[in-house]
Amino acid sequence: MTANGMANGTLITMDKRSLEQMAARFRASERRTEFLRQELAAAIRLADADEIPQKDICEATGYTRQQVRRIVLAGEPNEDAAPTP
Repeated sequence: MTANGMANGTLITMDKRSLEQMAARFRASERRTEFLRQELAAAIRLADADEIPQKDICEATGYTRQQVRRIVLAGEPNEDAAPTP
């Protein structure tokens, strides 16, 4: 939709209820996206643990090597952390 209210050549109007529905759909999409992002990060860490080459992980995900390293390292326990009693 453009700023003038046109979507695919059709004039549409926006009321409060329609706007609320669109916002709700957007928020639901954000929640799904976050869930899938976490699921993909877990899959990347599993692939790394299974010794899949980082090059292959990058090709499969479209992530850079730096992004993959960051995801893998984020899932590792911090060795500098104090031991839990």
